[in-house]
Amino acid sequence: MTSKTDQPADEPLIALLKHADPRATAFLTPDDGRTQDYAQVLDCIETLAARLEAAGLRRGDRIGLTLPNGPEFVLLIFASALLGAAAAPLNPAYTETEFAFYLEDIAPRLLLVSESGPQAAVRAAGRLGIPVIELAIGDDGPPELIAGGEAVRAVSATFEPGGPDDIALVLHTSGTTSRPKQVPLRQRNLAASARTIAAHYQLSTADVSFCVMPLFHIHGLVASSFAAMSTGGTVVVPRRFTPHRFWRQARDSGATWLSAGPTLHGMILDRMDGEGAPSSLRFARSCSSPLAPALLERGEAAYGVPMLEAYGMTEASHQMCSNPLPPAARVPTSVGIPTGTQIGTVDRDGNFLADGEAGEVVIRGRGVMSGYLNNPAATADAFIGDWFRTGDRGSIRAGYLYLEGRLKEMILRGGENISPAEIEEALLAHHAVADAVCFGVEDDKYGEVPAAAVTLHQDTEASELIGHCRERLAAFKVPVTVYVLPEIPRTPTGKVQRRRVGESIVGSRTAG
Repeated sequence: MTSKTDQPADEPLIALLKHADPRATAFLTPDDGRTQDYAQVLDCIETLAARLEAAGLRRGDRIGLTLPNGPEFVLLIFASALLGAAAAPLNPAYTETEFAFYLEDIAPRLLLVSESGPQAAVRAAGRLGIPVIELAIGDDGPPELIAGGEAVRAVSATFEPGGPDDIALVLHTSGTTSRPKQVPLRQRNLAASARTIAAHYQLSTADVSFCVMPLFHIHGLVASSFAAMSTGGTVVVPRRFTPHRFWRQARDSGATWLSAGPTLHGMILDRMDGEGAPSSLRFARSCSSPLAPALLERGEAAYGVPMLEAYGMTEASHQMCSNPLPPAARVPTSVGIPTGTQIGTVDRDGNFLADGEAGEVVIRGRGVMSGYLNNPAATADAFIGDWFRTGDRGSIRAGYLYLEGRLKEMILRGGENISPAEIEEALLAHHAVADAVCFGVEDDKYGEVPAAAVTLHQDTEASELIGHCRERLAAFKVPVTVYVLPEIPRTPTGKVQRRRVGESIVGSRTAG
Protein backbone atom coordinates (compact mmCIF):
# COMPACT_ATOMS: atom_id res chain seq x y z
CA MET A 1 0.00 0.00 0.00
CA THR A 2 1.32 3.43 -0.86
CA SER A 3 0.16 6.97 -0.23
CA LYS A 4 0.79 10.61 -0.92
CA THR A 5 -1.45 13.11 0.79
CA ASP A 6 -0.86 16.78 1.45
CA GLN A 7 -4.06 18.76 1.15
CA PRO A 8 -5.43 22.04 2.52
CA ALA A 9 -8.65 22.16 4.52
CA ASP A 10 -11.95 21.39 2.80
CA GLU A 11 -12.90 24.18 0.40
CA PRO A 12 -15.92 25.26 -1.61
CA LEU A 13 -15.30 25.14 -5.35
CA ILE A 14 -15.23 28.93 -5.76
CA ALA A 15 -12.22 29.07 -3.42
CA LEU A 16 -10.09 27.81 -6.32
CA LEU A 17 -10.39 31.26 -7.92
CA LYS A 18 -10.04 33.55 -4.92
CA HIS A 19 -6.29 34.12 -5.00
CA ALA A 20 -5.81 34.64 -8.74
CA ASP A 21 -4.55 37.99 -10.01
CA PRO A 22 -7.77 39.76 -11.12
CA ARG A 23 -5.98 41.06 -14.21
CA ALA A 24 -4.60 37.69 -15.30
CA THR A 25 -6.19 35.94 -18.27
CA ALA A 26 -8.45 33.11 -17.16
CA PHE A 27 -9.94 32.07 -20.52
CA LEU A 28 -8.94 32.37 -24.13
CA THR A 29 -11.20 31.17 -26.96
CA PRO A 30 -8.92 30.74 -29.97
CA ASP A 31 -11.82 30.65 -32.46
CA ASP A 32 -12.45 34.37 -32.03
CA GLY A 33 -9.54 35.52 -29.84
CA ARG A 34 -11.80 36.58 -26.96
CA THR A 35 -10.31 36.64 -23.47
CA GLN A 36 -11.66 36.94 -19.93
CA ASP A 37 -9.60 37.91 -16.92
CA TYR A 38 -10.24 36.61 -13.41
CA ALA A 39 -12.11 39.75 -12.34
CA GLN A 40 -14.53 39.24 -15.23
CA VAL A 41 -14.82 35.55 -14.43
CA LEU A 42 -15.78 36.14 -10.80
CA ASP A 43 -18.29 38.82 -11.80
CA CYS A 44 -19.78 36.52 -14.42
CA ILE A 45 -20.11 33.63 -11.96
CA GLU A 46 -21.97 35.81 -9.45
CA THR A 47 -24.27 37.19 -12.16
CA LEU A 48 -25.03 33.73 -13.52
CA ALA A 49 -25.72 32.39 -10.02
CA ALA A 50 -28.23 35.20 -9.42
CA ARG A 51 -29.91 34.53 -12.77
CA LEU A 52 -30.08 30.79 -12.11
CA GLU A 53 -31.71 31.56 -8.77
CA ALA A 54 -34.23 33.83 -10.53
CA ALA A 55 -34.95 30.98 -12.96
CA GLY A 56 -35.90 28.75 -10.02
CA LEU A 57 -32.70 26.92 -9.11
CA ARG A 58 -32.19 26.45 -5.37
CA ARG A 59 -29.65 24.91 -3.02
CA GLY A 60 -29.72 21.12 -3.29
CA ASP A 61 -31.34 21.22 -6.75
CA ARG A 62 -29.81 19.83 -9.91
CA ILE A 63 -29.46 21.51 -13.26
CA GLY A 64 -28.89 19.56 -16.46
CA LEU A 65 -26.38 21.05 -18.91
CA THR A 66 -26.02 20.01 -22.52
CA LEU A 67 -23.80 22.62 -24.11
CA PRO A 68 -20.89 22.85 -26.52
CA ASN A 69 -17.41 23.49 -25.15
CA GLY A 70 -16.56 27.03 -24.15
CA PRO A 71 -15.77 29.15 -21.10
CA GLU A 72 -19.50 29.44 -20.33
CA PHE A 73 -19.63 25.73 -19.55
CA VAL A 74 -17.03 26.08 -16.81
CA LEU A 75 -18.56 29.32 -15.51
CA LEU A 76 -21.97 27.66 -15.16
CA ILE A 77 -20.48 24.84 -13.10
CA PHE A 78 -18.98 27.43 -10.73
CA ALA A 79 -22.25 29.42 -10.71
CA SER A 80 -24.44 26.45 -9.82
CA ALA A 81 -21.92 25.45 -7.12
CA LEU A 82 -22.04 29.00 -5.73
CA LEU A 83 -25.79 28.46 -5.33
CA GLY A 84 -25.20 25.12 -3.61
CA ALA A 85 -26.82 23.32 -6.55
CA ALA A 86 -25.41 20.40 -8.54
CA ALA A 87 -24.70 20.53 -12.26
CA ALA A 88 -25.33 17.41 -14.33
CA PRO A 89 -23.46 17.74 -17.65
CA LEU A 90 -24.79 15.64 -20.53
CA ASN A 91 -23.26 14.77 -23.89
CA PRO A 92 -24.96 16.87 -26.64
CA ALA A 93 -24.63 13.91 -29.01
CA TYR A 94 -27.06 11.72 -27.04
CA THR A 95 -30.21 10.51 -28.76
CA GLU A 96 -33.64 11.48 -27.48
CA THR A 97 -33.95 8.07 -25.82
CA GLU A 98 -30.63 8.55 -24.03
CA PHE A 99 -31.55 12.08 -22.92
CA ALA A 100 -34.85 10.74 -21.58
CA PHE A 101 -33.02 8.08 -19.53
CA TYR A 102 -30.48 10.47 -18.02
CA LEU A 103 -32.94 13.29 -17.37
CA GLU A 104 -35.42 10.96 -15.68
CA ASP A 105 -32.59 9.51 -13.60
CA ILE A 106 -31.17 12.91 -12.61
CA ALA A 107 -34.54 14.71 -12.18
CA PRO A 108 -33.11 18.22 -12.65
CA ARG A 109 -35.01 21.37 -11.73
CA LEU A 110 -33.96 22.90 -15.07
CA LEU A 111 -32.26 21.88 -18.31
CA LEU A 112 -29.87 24.39 -19.85
CA VAL A 113 -29.20 24.15 -23.60
CA SER A 114 -27.58 26.32 -26.25
CA GLU A 115 -29.71 28.46 -28.58
CA SER A 116 -29.55 25.71 -31.21
CA GLY A 117 -30.47 22.83 -28.94
CA PRO A 118 -29.83 19.93 -29.10
CA GLN A 119 -33.47 19.43 -30.01
CA ALA A 120 -33.36 15.79 -28.85
CA ALA A 121 -32.71 17.08 -25.32
CA VAL A 122 -35.46 19.70 -25.61
CA ARG A 123 -37.99 17.07 -26.71
CA ALA A 124 -36.96 14.65 -23.94
CA ALA A 125 -37.23 17.39 -21.32
CA GLY A 126 -40.64 18.38 -22.64
CA ARG A 127 -41.93 14.84 -22.26
CA LEU A 128 -40.71 14.82 -18.65
CA GLY A 129 -42.03 18.27 -17.79
CA ILE A 130 -38.56 19.73 -17.16
CA PRO A 131 -38.31 23.50 -17.91
CA VAL A 132 -35.74 24.34 -20.61
CA ILE A 133 -33.54 27.44 -20.41
CA GLU A 134 -31.51 28.64 -23.40
CA LEU A 135 -28.02 30.07 -23.02
CA ALA A 136 -27.41 33.07 -25.27
CA ILE A 137 -23.79 34.17 -25.64
CA GLY A 138 -23.36 37.85 -26.48
CA ASP A 139 -20.39 39.89 -27.62
CA ASP A 140 -19.61 41.02 -24.09
CA GLY A 141 -20.59 40.36 -20.48
CA PRO A 142 -22.20 37.28 -18.91
CA PRO A 143 -24.34 35.10 -21.19
CA GLU A 144 -28.10 35.57 -21.00
CA LEU A 145 -30.52 32.90 -19.77
CA ILE A 146 -33.63 32.79 -21.96
CA ALA A 147 -36.87 31.31 -20.60
CA GLY A 148 -40.03 31.38 -22.69
CA GLY A 149 -38.42 33.79 -25.12
CA GLU A 150 -37.56 36.33 -22.40
CA ALA A 151 -34.24 37.02 -20.68
CA VAL A 152 -34.13 36.00 -17.02
CA ARG A 153 -33.45 39.03 -14.83
CA ALA A 154 -32.19 38.87 -11.25
CA VAL A 155 -33.23 41.77 -9.04
CA SER A 156 -30.86 40.87 -6.22
CA ALA A 157 -29.06 37.71 -5.11
CA THR A 158 -30.56 36.23 -1.95
CA PHE A 159 -28.82 32.87 -1.80
CA GLU A 160 -26.40 31.64 0.83
CA PRO A 161 -23.22 30.49 -0.96
CA GLY A 162 -22.72 26.76 -1.29
CA GLY A 163 -20.19 25.04 0.92
CA PRO A 164 -17.66 22.21 0.77
CA ASP A 165 -20.23 19.50 1.53
CA ASP A 166 -22.72 20.54 -1.14
CA ILE A 167 -22.82 18.30 -4.19
CA ALA A 168 -21.42 20.23 -7.16
CA LEU A 169 -21.49 17.62 -9.92
CA VAL A 170 -23.67 14.63 -10.68
CA LEU A 171 -22.07 12.45 -13.33
CA HIS A 172 -22.83 8.96 -14.53
CA THR A 173 -20.39 6.09 -14.71
CA SER A 174 -19.46 5.11 -18.24
CA GLY A 175 -21.48 1.91 -17.97
CA THR A 176 -18.72 -0.24 -19.49
CA THR A 177 -19.70 -3.23 -17.33
CA SER A 178 -23.12 -2.32 -15.90
CA ARG A 179 -26.00 0.14 -16.00
CA PRO A 180 -24.71 3.73 -15.52
CA LYS A 181 -24.77 4.86 -11.89
CA GLN A 182 -25.03 8.40 -10.53
CA VAL A 183 -21.80 9.71 -9.00
CA PRO A 184 -22.21 12.70 -6.65
CA LEU A 185 -19.06 14.78 -6.30
CA ARG A 186 -19.00 17.35 -3.54
CA GLN A 187 -17.35 20.72 -3.83
CA ARG A 188 -14.60 19.60 -1.45
CA ASN A 189 -13.94 16.50 -3.61
CA LEU A 190 -13.47 18.59 -6.75
CA ALA A 191 -11.40 21.27 -5.02
CA ALA A 192 -9.08 18.66 -3.49
CA SER A 193 -8.63 16.91 -6.84
CA ALA A 194 -7.88 20.18 -8.66
CA ARG A 195 -5.30 21.14 -6.02
CA THR A 196 -3.66 17.72 -6.24
CA ILE A 197 -3.36 17.83 -10.03
CA ALA A 198 -1.95 21.36 -9.95
CA ALA A 199 0.64 20.39 -7.35
CA HIS A 200 1.68 17.19 -9.13
CA TYR A 201 2.39 18.96 -12.43
CA GLN A 202 3.80 22.06 -10.71
CA LEU A 203 1.26 24.34 -12.38
CA SER A 204 1.66 28.08 -11.90
CA THR A 205 0.30 31.40 -13.08
CA ALA A 206 2.57 31.08 -16.12
CA ASP A 207 0.91 27.89 -17.35
CA VAL A 208 -1.54 27.76 -20.24
CA SER A 209 -3.77 24.67 -20.43
CA PHE A 210 -5.10 23.76 -23.87
CA CYS A 211 -8.45 22.04 -23.27
CA VAL A 212 -9.25 19.52 -25.99
CA MET A 213 -11.48 17.18 -23.97
CA PRO A 214 -15.27 17.57 -23.79
CA LEU A 215 -16.31 19.55 -20.73
CA PHE A 216 -19.26 17.27 -20.01
CA HIS A 217 -16.64 14.79 -18.78
CA ILE A 218 -14.62 14.91 -15.56
CA HIS A 219 -11.30 14.88 -17.43
CA GLY A 220 -11.83 18.17 -19.24
CA LEU A 221 -13.47 19.88 -16.28
CA VAL A 222 -11.14 18.97 -13.42
CA ALA A 223 -7.75 18.49 -15.09
CA SER A 224 -7.79 20.89 -18.02
CA SER A 225 -9.90 23.62 -16.35
CA PHE A 226 -10.23 23.57 -12.54
CA ALA A 227 -6.62 22.54 -11.89
CA ALA A 228 -5.28 25.20 -14.25
CA MET A 229 -7.47 27.93 -12.72
CA SER A 230 -6.57 26.94 -9.16
CA THR A 231 -3.11 28.46 -9.70
CA GLY A 232 -4.31 31.50 -11.65
CA GLY A 233 -3.25 30.08 -15.01
CA THR A 234 -4.97 30.36 -18.38
CA VAL A 235 -7.35 27.86 -19.98
CA VAL A 236 -7.60 27.81 -23.77
CA VAL A 237 -11.05 26.49 -24.71
CA PRO A 238 -11.84 26.12 -28.40
CA ARG A 239 -15.56 26.23 -29.12
CA ARG A 240 -15.08 24.01 -32.15
CA PHE A 241 -12.04 21.84 -31.54
CA THR A 242 -10.61 19.96 -34.50
CA PRO A 243 -7.25 18.17 -34.45
CA HIS A 244 -5.86 20.01 -37.48
CA ARG A 245 -6.45 23.40 -35.80
CA PHE A 246 -4.72 22.37 -32.59
CA TRP A 247 -1.15 22.98 -33.70
CA ARG A 248 -1.62 26.57 -34.88
CA GLN A 249 -3.91 27.48 -31.98
CA ALA A 250 -1.54 25.93 -29.43
CA ARG A 251 1.40 27.88 -30.85
CA ASP A 252 -0.56 31.14 -31.00
CA SER A 253 -1.83 30.79 -27.42
CA GLY A 254 1.51 29.78 -25.93
CA ALA A 255 0.11 26.52 -24.56
CA THR A 256 2.35 24.93 -21.93
CA TRP A 257 0.43 21.66 -21.54
CA LEU A 258 -2.50 19.65 -22.82
CA SER A 259 -4.40 16.64 -21.55
CA ALA A 260 -6.33 14.16 -23.69
CA GLY A 261 -7.27 10.52 -24.05
CA PRO A 262 -5.01 8.34 -26.23
CA THR A 263 -7.54 8.27 -29.08
CA LEU A 264 -7.60 12.06 -29.25
CA HIS A 265 -3.81 12.28 -28.93
CA GLY A 266 -3.58 9.96 -31.92
CA MET A 267 -5.92 12.17 -33.94
CA ILE A 268 -3.91 15.28 -33.03
CA LEU A 269 -0.62 13.64 -33.96
CA ASP A 270 -2.08 12.45 -37.26
CA ARG A 271 -2.81 16.07 -38.20
CA MET A 272 0.51 17.59 -37.19
CA ASP A 273 1.45 20.45 -39.50
CA GLY A 274 4.84 21.39 -40.83
CA GLU A 275 5.57 24.07 -38.25
CA GLY A 276 6.01 21.70 -35.33
CA ALA A 277 4.96 21.74 -31.70
CA PRO A 278 4.72 24.95 -29.66
CA SER A 279 8.07 25.86 -28.12
CA SER A 280 6.11 26.80 -24.98
CA LEU A 281 4.99 23.22 -24.25
CA ARG A 282 6.49 21.61 -21.17
CA PHE A 283 4.50 18.36 -20.92
CA ALA A 284 1.60 16.41 -22.40
CA ARG A 285 -0.76 14.33 -20.26
CA SER A 286 -2.73 11.23 -21.25
CA CYS A 287 -5.64 9.82 -19.27
CA SER A 288 -9.08 8.11 -19.60
CA SER A 289 -7.84 4.91 -21.26
CA PRO A 290 -4.54 2.97 -21.51
CA LEU A 291 -1.66 4.66 -23.34
CA ALA A 292 0.15 2.24 -25.62
CA PRO A 293 3.97 2.50 -25.44
CA ALA A 294 4.08 3.06 -29.21
CA LEU A 295 1.78 6.10 -28.90
CA LEU A 296 3.77 7.39 -25.92
CA GLU A 297 6.97 7.22 -27.96
CA ARG A 298 5.32 8.87 -30.95
CA GLY A 299 3.78 11.57 -28.77
CA GLU A 300 7.05 12.49 -27.08
CA ALA A 301 8.77 12.74 -30.46
CA ALA A 302 6.05 14.98 -31.92
CA TYR A 303 5.27 17.16 -28.91
CA GLY A 304 8.94 17.38 -27.98
CA VAL A 305 8.15 17.10 -24.26
CA PRO A 306 7.53 14.36 -21.67
CA MET A 307 4.22 12.54 -22.11
CA LEU A 308 2.79 11.57 -18.72
CA GLU A 309 0.20 8.84 -18.40
CA ALA A 310 -2.32 9.29 -15.57
CA TYR A 311 -5.08 7.16 -14.04
CA GLY A 312 -8.41 8.62 -13.06
CA MET A 313 -12.06 7.83 -12.70
CA THR A 314 -15.28 9.71 -12.10
CA GLU A 315 -15.77 8.33 -8.58
CA ALA A 316 -12.42 9.82 -7.53
CA SER A 317 -13.03 13.29 -9.00
CA HIS A 318 -10.64 12.27 -11.76
CA GLN A 319 -6.92 11.76 -11.03
CA MET A 320 -5.61 9.09 -8.66
CA CYS A 321 -2.16 8.38 -10.10
CA SER A 322 0.18 9.90 -12.63
CA ASN A 323 3.67 9.56 -13.91
CA PRO A 324 5.75 12.44 -12.54
CA LEU A 325 7.59 15.21 -14.31
CA PRO A 326 11.33 14.81 -14.87
CA PRO A 327 13.75 14.31 -13.30
CA ALA A 328 11.60 11.65 -11.62
CA ALA A 329 11.09 8.52 -13.72
CA ARG A 330 8.12 8.18 -16.05
CA VAL A 331 7.54 4.51 -16.68
CA PRO A 332 5.92 3.18 -19.87
CA THR A 333 3.05 0.73 -19.13
CA SER A 334 2.64 2.25 -15.63
CA VAL A 335 0.03 4.87 -14.70
CA GLY A 336 2.51 6.31 -12.23
CA ILE A 337 2.58 7.14 -8.55
CA PRO A 338 -0.35 8.04 -6.25
CA THR A 339 -1.40 11.69 -6.26
CA GLY A 340 -3.46 12.81 -3.29
CA THR A 341 -4.70 9.28 -2.71
CA GLN A 342 -3.82 6.09 -0.89
CA ILE A 343 -3.70 3.08 -3.18
CA GLY A 344 -3.52 -0.63 -2.51
CA THR A 345 -4.43 -3.98 -4.05
CA VAL A 346 -6.68 -6.60 -2.46
CA ASP A 347 -7.61 -10.20 -3.13
CA ARG A 348 -11.16 -11.49 -3.68
CA ASP A 349 -11.79 -11.50 0.06
CA GLY A 350 -10.66 -7.90 0.51
CA ASN A 351 -7.30 -8.73 2.09
CA PHE A 352 -4.47 -6.36 1.24
CA LEU A 353 -1.70 -7.78 -0.92
CA ALA A 354 2.03 -7.22 -0.81
CA ASP A 355 3.83 -5.05 -3.35
CA GLY A 356 4.13 -6.84 -6.66
CA GLU A 357 1.06 -9.02 -6.11
CA ALA A 358 -1.78 -8.42 -8.56
CA GLY A 359 -5.30 -7.88 -7.29
CA GLU A 360 -8.11 -5.36 -7.36
CA VAL A 361 -6.95 -1.76 -7.05
CA VAL A 362 -8.54 0.07 -4.10
CA ILE A 363 -8.21 3.74 -3.23
CA ARG A 364 -9.16 6.28 -0.60
CA GLY A 365 -8.65 10.01 -0.49
CA ARG A 366 -10.33 13.37 -0.38
CA GLY A 367 -11.41 13.29 -3.98
CA VAL A 368 -13.33 10.02 -3.61
CA MET A 369 -17.12 10.11 -3.51
CA SER A 370 -18.93 8.80 -0.44
CA GLY A 371 -21.32 6.58 -2.40
CA TYR A 372 -23.56 6.30 -5.46
CA LEU A 373 -26.85 8.22 -5.39
CA ASN A 374 -30.01 6.24 -4.71
CA ASN A 375 -28.16 2.95 -5.08
CA PRO A 376 -27.22 1.49 -1.68
CA ALA A 377 -26.53 -1.95 -3.15
CA ALA A 378 -23.98 -0.58 -5.61
CA THR A 379 -22.42 1.54 -2.86
CA ALA A 380 -22.09 -1.46 -0.54
CA ASP A 381 -20.41 -3.46 -3.32
CA ALA A 382 -18.07 -0.58 -4.15
CA PHE A 383 -16.46 -0.11 -0.73
CA ILE A 384 -14.38 -2.13 1.71
CA GLY A 385 -14.66 0.09 4.76
CA ASP A 386 -13.62 3.48 3.44
CA TRP A 387 -11.60 1.98 0.57
CA PHE A 388 -13.22 2.31 -2.86
CA ARG A 389 -12.98 -0.70 -5.13
CA THR A 390 -12.03 0.54 -8.60
CA GLY A 391 -12.92 -2.65 -10.45
CA ASP A 392 -9.45 -2.57 -12.04
CA ARG A 393 -6.83 -5.26 -11.66
CA GLY A 394 -3.26 -4.16 -11.07
CA SER A 395 -0.11 -4.35 -9.00
CA ILE A 396 2.19 -1.87 -7.28
CA ARG A 397 5.92 -2.18 -7.87
CA ALA A 398 8.48 0.24 -6.46
CA GLY A 399 5.73 2.79 -5.83
CA TYR A 400 4.36 2.70 -9.39
CA LEU A 401 0.94 1.27 -10.26
CA TYR A 402 0.60 -1.12 -13.20
CA LEU A 403 -2.90 -1.84 -14.49
CA GLU A 404 -3.94 -5.06 -16.19
CA GLY A 405 -7.52 -4.17 -17.09
CA ARG A 406 -11.06 -4.19 -15.76
CA LEU A 407 -11.76 -7.23 -13.58
CA LYS A 408 -15.06 -7.87 -15.34
CA GLU A 409 -13.30 -7.65 -18.70
CA MET A 410 -10.50 -10.06 -17.88
CA ILE A 411 -10.57 -13.10 -20.15
CA LEU A 412 -10.50 -16.39 -18.24
CA ARG A 413 -9.03 -19.07 -20.55
CA GLY A 414 -8.92 -22.45 -18.88
CA GLY A 415 -8.16 -20.85 -15.52
CA GLU A 416 -5.59 -18.37 -16.90
CA ASN A 417 -6.36 -14.64 -16.48
CA ILE A 418 -5.63 -12.72 -19.69
CA SER A 419 -5.55 -8.94 -19.83
CA PRO A 420 -7.26 -7.55 -22.96
CA ALA A 421 -5.03 -4.47 -22.73
CA GLU A 422 -1.90 -6.60 -23.16
CA ILE A 423 -3.19 -8.06 -26.43
CA GLU A 424 -4.32 -4.64 -27.63
CA GLU A 425 -0.84 -3.30 -26.92
CA ALA A 426 0.70 -6.07 -29.02
CA LEU A 427 -1.67 -5.40 -31.93
CA LEU A 428 -1.06 -1.64 -31.79
CA ALA A 429 2.67 -2.29 -32.13
CA HIS A 430 2.00 -3.50 -35.70
CA HIS A 431 2.62 -0.72 -38.24
CA ALA A 432 -0.69 -1.34 -40.04
CA VAL A 433 -2.97 -1.20 -36.97
CA ALA A 434 -4.68 2.10 -36.14
CA ASP A 435 -6.93 0.91 -33.30
CA ALA A 436 -7.57 -2.37 -31.50
CA VAL A 437 -9.92 -3.95 -29.01
CA CYS A 438 -9.69 -7.40 -27.44
CA PHE A 439 -12.50 -9.42 -25.87
CA GLY A 440 -13.38 -12.94 -24.83
CA VAL A 441 -15.50 -15.36 -26.86
CA GLU A 442 -17.06 -18.59 -25.67
CA ASP A 443 -15.13 -21.81 -26.26
CA ASP A 444 -16.19 -25.39 -25.59
CA LYS A 445 -12.75 -26.52 -24.43
CA TYR A 446 -11.38 -23.54 -22.50
CA GLY A 447 -14.61 -21.77 -21.55
CA GLU A 448 -13.34 -18.54 -23.07
CA VAL A 449 -10.61 -17.55 -25.51
CA PRO A 450 -9.32 -14.15 -26.67
CA ALA A 451 -10.42 -12.53 -29.93
CA ALA A 452 -9.82 -9.04 -31.26
CA ALA A 453 -10.97 -6.40 -33.69
CA VAL A 454 -8.82 -3.77 -35.39
CA THR A 455 -8.98 -0.81 -37.71
CA LEU A 456 -6.11 -0.46 -40.17
CA HIS A 457 -3.86 2.20 -41.70
CA GLN A 458 -3.21 -0.15 -44.62
CA ASP A 459 -4.43 -3.53 -45.85
CA THR A 460 -3.11 -6.45 -43.83
CA GLU A 461 -4.30 -10.01 -43.46
CA ALA A 462 -5.70 -11.15 -40.11
CA SER A 463 -3.28 -14.09 -40.22
CA GLU A 464 -0.33 -11.68 -40.27
CA LEU A 465 -1.67 -9.88 -37.21
CA ILE A 466 -2.13 -13.17 -35.37
CA GLY A 467 1.44 -14.13 -36.27
CA HIS A 468 2.61 -10.75 -35.04
CA CYS A 469 0.92 -11.42 -31.67
CA ARG A 470 2.41 -14.91 -31.52
CA GLU A 471 5.90 -13.37 -31.58
CA ARG A 472 5.07 -11.12 -28.62
CA LEU A 473 2.67 -13.07 -26.44
CA ALA A 474 2.46 -16.44 -24.75
CA ALA A 475 0.53 -18.92 -26.88
CA PHE A 476 -2.55 -18.89 -24.63
CA LYS A 477 -2.84 -15.08 -25.02
CA VAL A 478 -2.78 -15.01 -28.82
CA PRO A 479 -6.21 -14.05 -30.27
CA VAL A 480 -7.89 -16.90 -32.10
CA THR A 481 -9.55 -14.45 -34.51
CA VAL A 482 -8.93 -10.86 -35.56
CA TYR A 483 -11.80 -8.96 -37.16
CA VAL A 484 -11.14 -5.94 -39.37
CA LEU A 485 -13.66 -3.13 -38.84
CA PRO A 486 -14.11 0.33 -40.36
CA GLU A 487 -14.36 1.80 -36.85
CA ILE A 488 -14.22 0.65 -33.24
CA PRO A 489 -16.96 2.28 -31.18
CA ARG A 490 -15.76 4.23 -28.16
CA THR A 491 -17.25 6.55 -25.58
CA PRO A 492 -16.64 10.32 -26.05
CA THR A 493 -13.57 10.05 -23.81
CA GLY A 494 -12.07 7.15 -25.73
CA LYS A 495 -13.12 4.25 -23.54
CA VAL A 496 -14.14 1.04 -25.24
CA GLN A 497 -16.83 -1.31 -23.96
CA ARG A 498 -14.94 -4.50 -24.70
CA ARG A 499 -17.53 -7.12 -23.92
CA ARG A 500 -20.33 -5.23 -25.64
CA VAL A 501 -18.19 -4.73 -28.73
CA GLY A 502 -17.31 -8.43 -28.68
CA GLU A 503 -20.94 -9.50 -28.29
CA SER A 504 -21.96 -7.21 -31.14
CA ILE A 505 -19.24 -8.46 -33.50
CA VAL A 506 -19.72 -12.12 -32.76
CA GLY A 507 -23.51 -11.76 -32.84
CA SER A 508 -23.50 -10.03 -36.22
CA ARG A 509 -21.13 -12.64 -37.69
CA THR A 510 -23.37 -15.44 -36.36
CA ALA A 511 -26.50 -13.78 -37.70
CA GLY A 512 -24.86 -13.19 -41.07
